[in-house]
Amino acid sequence: MSNLVDFVNNEFVTKKDFPEFGAGDTITVYYEIKEGEKTRTQFFKGVVIQRRGTGATETFTIRKMSGAVGVERIFPVNMPALQKVEVNQRGKVRRARIFYFRDLTGKKAKIKERRYIKK
Repeated sequence: MSNLVDFVNNEFVTKKDFPEFGAGDTITVYYEIKEGEKTRTQFFKGVVIQRRGTGATETFTIRKMSGAVGVERIFPVNMPALQKVEVNQRGKVRRARIFYFRDLTGKKAKIKERRYIKK
């Protein structure tokens, strides 16, 4: 049965080429919104809290601060309305799911940048 599910996921689910990102990274997600007959592109910029699932059911959660209120949004990776993902900053964290980030405020809520040295 699992072979059939894998086959359907590989054949019929469209794969999108997004850059690699993980927990702690600051990303901007551009997605399409339909309002009546009009469509427009909106973006959501924030820190990735988690990535979960595999294949067609993979999702990622982004958290941003809107004023003094934290806003989280869950995006499926294979959502048709998803247009583009930009990685703004790589974050240095020790965990794959940083739920503790919700309780932090001020300087404690900053995530150090992970820097790569090109050889």
